[in-house]
Amino acid sequence: MRGIFTTSLMVAGMVMSLSIASPAQQLRGTPGSPDAVLTPDGSHLPAPTPPFSGSIMPNLVDSQPAWPPQIMPPQGAPNILLILTDDVGYAAPSTFGGVIPTPSLDAVAQTGLRFTQFHTTALCSPTRAALLTGRNHHNVGFGNISELSGGFPGYNSIIPPEAQTVAATLQRNGYATAWFGKNHNVPPWEASAAGPFTNWPIGMGFDYFYGFIGGDTSQWQPGNLFRNTTPIHPYVGQPGFNLITAMADDAIAHIRTQTEIAPSRPWFVHYAPGGTHAPHHPTPEWIARIEAMNLFNDGWERLRERIFANQQRLGVLPANAQLSPWPDFLPRWDSLSEADKRLYIRQVNVYAAYLAYTDHEIGRVIAEVERLGQRDNTLIIYISGDNGSSAEGSMHGTPNEVMYFNGVALTPEQQMPFIPVWGSDRTYNHMAVPWTWAFGTPYRWTKQVASHFGGTRNGMAISWPSRITDRGGIRHQFHHVIDVVPTVLEAVGVPQPQQINGIAQRPLDGVSMLYTLPREAAAAPSRRTTQYFEILGNRAIYHEGWIASTTPPAPPWEGTAPRPEDAMNGFRWELYNMNSDPSQVRDLAAQEPDRLRRMQDLFTMEATRNQVFPLNANGLSGMLVSRPGPAAGRRQFVYTGPSCCTQANAAPSILNRSFRITAEIEVPQAGAQGMLVTQGGRFAGWGFYLRQGRPVFTMNLLGLERAKWEAPDALPPGRHTMVFDFSIDPQGAVPFGHGGSGTLSVNGQQVAQRSIPHTTPFTFAWDETFDVGQDTGTPVDDRDYQVPFAFTGRIGRITVDLGESTVTPEAIRNFGVLMAERARAAAGGAQPAAAPAQPQRR
Repeated sequence: MRGIFTTSLMVAGMVMSLSIASPAQQLRGTPGSPDAVLTPDGSHLPAPTPPFSGSIMPNLVDSQPAWPPQIMPPQGAPNILLILTDDVGYAAPSTFGGVIPTPSLDAVAQTGLRFTQFHTTALCSPTRAALLTGRNHHNVGFGNISELSGGFPGYNSIIPPEAQTVAATLQRNGYATAWFGKNHNVPPWEASAAGPFTNWPIGMGFDYFYGFIGGDTSQWQPGNLFRNTTPIHPYVGQPGFNLITAMADDAIAHIRTQTEIAPSRPWFVHYAPGGTHAPHHPTPEWIARIEAMNLFNDGWERLRERIFANQQRLGVLPANAQLSPWPDFLPRWDSLSEADKRLYIRQVNVYAAYLAYTDHEIGRVIAEVERLGQRDNTLIIYISGDNGSSAEGSMHGTPNEVMYFNGVALTPEQQMPFIPVWGSDRTYNHMAVPWTWAFGTPYRWTKQVASHFGGTRNGMAISWPSRITDRGGIRHQFHHVIDVVPTVLEAVGVPQPQQINGIAQRPLDGVSMLYTLPREAAAAPSRRTTQYFEILGNRAIYHEGWIASTTPPAPPWEGTAPRPEDAMNGFRWELYNMNSDPSQVRDLAAQEPDRLRRMQDLFTMEATRNQVFPLNANGLSGMLVSRPGPAAGRRQFVYTGPSCCTQANAAPSILNRSFRITAEIEVPQAGAQGMLVTQGGRFAGWGFYLRQGRPVFTMNLLGLERAKWEAPDALPPGRHTMVFDFSIDPQGAVPFGHGGSGTLSVNGQQVAQRSIPHTTPFTFAWDETFDVGQDTGTPVDDRDYQVPFAFTGRIGRITVDLGESTVTPEAIRNFGVLMAERARAAAGGAQPAAAPAQPQRR
């Protein structure tokens, strides 16, 4: 049997190699003429300058000029529109049986093909890295999201130069390339105006970038928005601004400009809106539209049954698929109070409006391609979600997703006041887990869970009118996000390069899906026969119709729950025959132990080949690890004037430590107010500023409370030195979130002092940045000021001095051991030892 496994892997490799043979170099037009174009053989990029084809004599009159040919892809190469939405479960859009209207995705499917067994990695950054490189996510440094990166090759969040993106290949073959929307693949310590920009889109083969850097952003006030490498804030002074629409506007203008100025040059556009990742921020009009449809009034279990019936009717599930049982750990709709139902319906209506709104704006981009006469030869690949539906809203949902990543959850009763503003800029909202589960129908589990299809299976539609004749066809072949790049290259007619910029390129891990396009290929066997999955220790291996999956030791919505310290051996395994059980309902591990053992061995082989080891099931340790960059090892940071938009890993971190901030300023005769220095905003952060001339230091503790230190009097004209000094309480069993005592002094005199019982443990609002002399994004306290709140005096010097962090490697290890003991005790049915105090839950 091992021989069969090995042979299968070899065959898969042969298919990949055959699909990337280099074509001969092609010259079109008269050599030396201004309109001559060259299609390079593509093996070594960029193509070397061809020999001069004219003649040079001592005198111009006797010489013959000759222009070097322009580099262009093969004649007839299509435009490429690669669309990737965010956190959309398989069963959310109408195209795959959902009740949420997605007419743009429907239209792509109706003019092309629906793929029902397409897979992602179960998490944002990893899927996006795999999508753009054609390699498995660990192979390109993205075994996890960039914020949880670690110092191992499979996890360092650095796409290596040996694995260039598809844009780098297309750009050097003559394509115009652009990226709109989410970029979750910049190493976090490089996400600042200081760069370096090698790992930004413009350094990875994209001519143009308009989007945000990081996992998500406010669509109303995106604090991490960039054009190329310049931070921009188009929402300032523009009430009603929403990035979902603004991004579509920018993409439409870009495609129109490209088509009208250079109609012979095809384009590649990667379009990656923030929808539907939290925060769910549709416009009020879309919320009203969805609420009027009454899609969710019957609750999550009935919703799941409706979706399953739709899927059977549409044929997007195999005929023998079963609806997996509703899990015991999720509440039944009939058990809820009417007040709770009202909250949950509001949450899901806003989510549905966000998906419908996002799909509508995607439709506007596609409509512009149609208007420009480009649709027939445009290959559209529309992937509905970069992973399964997200459970990061916690069991009851949340008005502030930053709470989830700090281990804090609100009860339904505490969320009721947010219902009228749910989805507005006053919330960073997410929905309750049971809705998430329903949007994965018929599968189990959610985003982050790479072992089950609820985390990894996403709908995909491909349209290419000039090539696809089986309009509205359905394809059930097993494929993975790494297969997109080989598909694009084959469609364009260029090979995977052997070298880019003199650096040998690693082979692609993907196989082309182009073989599935003809009508007669509808039932063709899949050319992807083996695929591993792994995120945070949850893992699976697919091989020739079987899948072995680990059982999640804790649900992803319980971020601080204990996970096995021994991730390699601490997980139970399940086994499924996908031919007879396509929705992973009947576990055959006990009946077929030998097959399971072979599958586990195959996972180990694939994991070794793809840099998956070492396994780590504990996301908390990843949040707290030290990383390279301009902040690494520094205890003092000095700023001598206004600056903005430095993301957290390049800025001083005051989390879990004592610190001192000294502001040396000059107040003019008319007085002064404004921001001196800040990080974060409305949903978590801190700020040091003058309000009506009075010095104020505010700690915004997840929007639940705001601790303030405020001087009683306004500063008179002249030079002043203000100091905020915070001393953290001694370390306990849990090394994060401790309280402490803060003191505000002005010109050497104490003006305010107070203690607080806890601080923010893990992260401030990540879409908000570290700013000096102004505040971008949102305020840390709306009652005190509104952005940009530029300082009206003169900053001499801002100095941030950091103490020793309570989160030492030893403290993290000890905490991990304690969590592992709890996990073992829970698994064995024993009473665990007293748990350490967790970040305050409300």
